[in-house]
Amino acid sequence: MNISYYDFKNMPNQDQFSLVMNQGRIMNERTTTTLKYVLYEISHFTVEMIYNIQNNKIEGINVFQNKGAYAI
Repeated sequence: MNISYYDFKNMPNQDQFSLVMNQGRIMNERTTTTLKYVLYEISHFTVEMIYNIQNNKIEGINVFQNKGAYAI
């Protein structure tokens, strides 16, 4: 899937979560006592999803442009 950073940011939260979980490629994950942080690659940007392990819900989402990866 090829979606721009700005198109992704303008999507409703539920659509963002669905796209990341269905189309994203897991790059890294880290677990603390109550939270799990999963870093996904989507198109030309990355998305960090924060899951609450205790109640099995999404706590938040952070989106990063990755400008440095494409600089010459």
